[in-house]
Amino acid sequence: MLKSYVSPATRRTSPKSRCARAILTPVFCLLTPVSCLLSSQTRTWTESDYLDFEKGNLKNLSLRSDGLVTLAPQFQEVYDTSSAYLWALARDSKGNLYAGGGPGAKLYRLSASGEKKTLAELDGLQIPAIAIDARDRVYVATAPDGKIYRVAPDGKREVFYDPKAKYIWALAFDKAGDLLVATGDPGAVHRVTPDGHGSVLYQTDETHVRSMAVDAAGNVILGTDPGGLVVRVSPSGQGFVLYQMSKSEVTAVAVATDGSIYAAAVGSKQGPSSAPPPAPPPSPAVPAAPGAPLQLHAAAPPPASMAPSASGVSVTGSDVYRIDPGGNPQKIWSHAQDIIYAIAFDAQGRALLGSGNKGCIYRIESDVLRTALLTAPSTQITAFQTGADGALYAATGNVGKIYRVGPGLSHEGSIESDVFDAGFFSQWGRLSFEAHLNGGSVAIAARSGNLDRPQKNWSPWSAAIAETKGDRIAAPAARFIQWKATLTAGGAQSPELESVDVAYLQRNVPPRIDAIESTPPNYKFPAPAILMAPSQTLTLPPIGKPAASSGSSLSLDSGASSMQYAKGFTGARWAASDDNGDSLIFTVEIRGVHETNWKLLKDKLRERYWSWDSTAFPDGEYRLRVTASDLPGNPPADALSTSMVGDPFLIDNTPPRIAGLSASASGGKLHATWSAADARSNIKKAEYSLDGGDWTLVAPVTGLSDSHELAYDLTLDHIAPGEHTLAVRVEDDYDNQSVEKAVVR
Repeated sequence: MLKSYVSPATRRTSPKSRCARAILTPVFCLLTPVSCLLSSQTRTWTESDYLDFEKGNLKNLSLRSDGLVTLAPQFQEVYDTSSAYLWALARDSKGNLYAGGGPGAKLYRLSASGEKKTLAELDGLQIPAIAIDARDRVYVATAPDGKIYRVAPDGKREVFYDPKAKYIWALAFDKAGDLLVATGDPGAVHRVTPDGHGSVLYQTDETHVRSMAVDAAGNVILGTDPGGLVVRVSPSGQGFVLYQMSKSEVTAVAVATDGSIYAAAVGSKQGPSSAPPPAPPPSPAVPAAPGAPLQLHAAAPPPASMAPSASGVSVTGSDVYRIDPGGNPQKIWSHAQDIIYAIAFDAQGRALLGSGNKGCIYRIESDVLRTALLTAPSTQITAFQTGADGALYAATGNVGKIYRVGPGLSHEGSIESDVFDAGFFSQWGRLSFEAHLNGGSVAIAARSGNLDRPQKNWSPWSAAIAETKGDRIAAPAARFIQWKATLTAGGAQSPELESVDVAYLQRNVPPRIDAIESTPPNYKFPAPAILMAPSQTLTLPPIGKPAASSGSSLSLDSGASSMQYAKGFTGARWAASDDNGDSLIFTVEIRGVHETNWKLLKDKLRERYWSWDSTAFPDGEYRLRVTASDLPGNPPADALSTSMVGDPFLIDNTPPRIAGLSASASGGKLHATWSAADARSNIKKAEYSLDGGDWTLVAPVTGLSDSHELAYDLTLDHIAPGEHTLAVRVEDDYDNQSVEKAVVR
């Protein structure tokens, strides 16, 4: 049978968050259960979790994984270089920032006073790494077939070291002041003394050492490709694999103050020896287009993270692991699309992730919470560098810029929600929200329209509502609505927006009856179960999956897919629905096909089926009319109804007639003939019983039981002498039976 779906008068449309907490709104009904499920009464559209708010347009706001919206850190562009992208960023003790990228190996300097300068142009296609020693001397790596240059403050450069490797991926200084060089093809770490003499500290079995950091004990932490290894190398050159990532390329490693190691990896592995090697950096012949992934030199594929379209390795998404000081690895972040290029730490020691290709910076708050901190206009965050007073600098790709992040918060930010479709022309009620103001303010305006996206033909924004208890929305009735929240700081703390509720009432539409179906004769539906409050059930969606906003969280089974045999009963069932989700009641009426007036069979019926004793009706053809009303969900003046007339069906309670029964015995055989006729239905079968024995089927003369009138001719062999009684029984399609007998001597 069909199911009837009903919903509570008000409810939240989604759980609080897929990552952390869930808010479930239980529904209790102490009286008649269905009477409290009036779904056409006021509903509530709620935006409260990460997925809800992520669909909106956020400006200067951060979004935590449990759905908390706060002001984002200040985000200011400080240098727009001429490069398409930047890969490296470093800062000296005087506050000068150095950046490099490509195409073209240009080294940029941003002084502490804000002076911008192209300090040097080096041989090569790009600059993948920069390091600065204790004397503020700048070391720059170029690629491919790169070398390490030492660049003076006036821009003069000299070759400091040549690792004789195809690629140089990272530079760092150890505690002794020696320069560590991470190379690719082959994958190794070189240690170079201040006088420029170097040797291999650690040779891996990997093609590339893609990332590198140094911990407080002087150990070198490496990330490799294509095996996805995180390796700890002691100052003496002894290596130990800390973890093998499930992805192939470890794009970034960083060491926290407590000794924990953070590692990010991308790329699907293709087997222990078949993964293609990373390839060269970008060529100036293929400039990056704004908003597109970095497109690099096509002659030899680059690492997966640097050219998603060219490497042959899937780079969809990244995993980030934290390896605690005891060596235990734990996945703390994962994304199906975003690629992590850089890891750093803020002033509170929280890990920051720079990603592409949406230019988002994420912050890891805890094992279960993370924050989408801000989104840059450029599409990749490629490098981080800490600054003074808790500030952070970020380098970007597409296009190559330097941004200052923090340390303070933006004074004001806003979010425009996704457009909500109420399903029908609707009246808007109260808009309210949950927030902690923390000395600031939250103000929310709304607008409505009948197009599925805001355009000039929508209403203007309403006056802002600043009280959390809310107020009625001054927006005209329409099908679609959108809200805009503005958060303003009143001090050092940010207001915190948790959820927004919009009450609405759909315009009532009539119910719909899609089909009426007669049930087999002589069967009846079981009596409907009496619904009591304790038996009412609440069906929840899967954790993290919001319920449909126009659907129902409650399901009442309209029952009875099975029927019980009951001679003389007939019935019908029907499919009915209500686009508003209103609960329905039904009226069932009957009349003969040649009659004019409908006679009531049953009213105020909540089930979508009914059966009744048809013996009170003369034989003949009849029709049913079913009327569906949404009265339970609406005031009487607003209730609507729909009727449908079903196809004709037959009531037949009169048995067939047996005529001309004649029987005779001769020579040990018994021969009998008779005919059967029924006024309204076919003869279904005929049977005989001799002297009270079992009933045995008899075929008609034609061999087929396919007519209102049939003739039978029966011969029985091996009949004993003496008197015999032959009984014959015929039955029509409606299980009506007749019996006649003949005595043979």
